[in-house]
Amino acid sequence: MFKTPYHTHDLSEYSFLVTGGAGFIGSNLTTYLLKYGAKKVRVLDNLATGSIANFSEFKDHPAFEFLEGDIRDVATCAKAMEGIDYVSHQAALGSVPRSINDPATSNEVNVSGFLNMLIAQKDSPSVKRLVYAASSSTYGDSPSLPKVEDKIGKPLSPYAVTKLVNELYADVFHKTYGTETIGLRYFNVFGPKQSPTGAYAAVIPLFMQALVDNQAPTMNGDGEQTRDFTYVENAVQANVRALFAPKEAVNEVFNIAFGKRISLNTLWSSLREISGKNIEPNYGPNRRGDVRDSLANIDKAKELMGYNPLFSVQDGMKITWEKFKG
Repeated sequence: MFKTPYHTHDLSEYSFLVTGGAGFIGSNLTTYLLKYGAKKVRVLDNLATGSIANFSEFKDHPAFEFLEGDIRDVATCAKAMEGIDYVSHQAALGSVPRSINDPATSNEVNVSGFLNMLIAQKDSPSVKRLVYAASSSTYGDSPSLPKVEDKIGKPLSPYAVTKLVNELYADVFHKTYGTETIGLRYFNVFGPKQSPTGAYAAVIPLFMQALVDNQAPTMNGDGEQTRDFTYVENAVQANVRALFAPKEAVNEVFNIAFGKRISLNTLWSSLREISGKNIEPNYGPNRRGDVRDSLANIDKAKELMGYNPLFSVQDGMKITWEKFKG
C-alpha cells in the first residue's frame, strides 16, 4: 500500500497528530505519514474501538508516539496538540445503529469531543490546520444523486446529526477565531485494518469474514441498496491532500469517494468471484436510519485539493481480501 506519494511537501519538517490513530482510517494514515518520513506522528486514542494491533508494526518507530486518552477531555486534546503542526481528526464513534441504540454517547464523543478539539486548536500556538472526518450520512433524506456538497437533506440518525453539527462548529470557529479546518465527507470507506468483529462492524469486513468462515452473510433489506464504496487509500490520499491544500479549500467540506456506486448484491457477487466461493446470502429487515442509495460527486475535491482516487471498489476488494484472508 501507499506506493504513490500524495504530498509535495517535505514531511520531515512537520509533526502530525492523528486522533483515532488506533482505528481503521487513522492507523492507515499513520502508516502513510511514517512511511514518507514525517518528523513526528502522535496518535491519540482511548482504545474504545481502536486496537493497539493496528499500529504494532510501527510502535517502535522513532518518529511514532502513542498517547492514550479521550477527546471528551479538553485538557487531553490540548496536551495532544503540543508541538503539533497538523491535525487529522479521525476519532469518533461511528455506526448509525450504535447511535440509535445509544445516542447520548455518540453525542458526547462526536460533538463534545469534536468541540474540545476545536477549542484546543484555537488555543494552540503551533497547529496550522485541522482536517476532520465528516460523513456522507449528512445528506440524510435528500433523494438527489449524485450527492453534491451544498445540497443536503435532514439527518436520518443521531450519528448523522453529530456529523452535521461538526461541520457547523467548524464553520463557526473558522469565522469567529480564524482556525483552519477542512471536512472530509467519507463514503463507506473499507480496506485493511477494518475489523469484522463487534456489533457495529461494517458490511465489507462482515462479508469477508463470512467467506472465510464459509457462512452465508445476512443483508439488510433486498440487497439492491447502493453505496459508493471507497477504498481506504483513497481516504488517506484525501487527508494528505487536505492537510496541505491551498487556502481556497479551507473551511470547506468535500465528498471523499470513488464516484461510482454498486448494490450490496453486486458487491457480494464480486467478493464470491474474488474468493472463489459460491455462497448465497440471507436477507433480513431493512436497517433503521439507513439511506437507500449513495453516490458522490467528487468534482469539488478534485478541483480544490487535487484529489484523484486511484483505487476502484474492485481494486480495493482484491487488495483487502488478500490481506484479510492472510
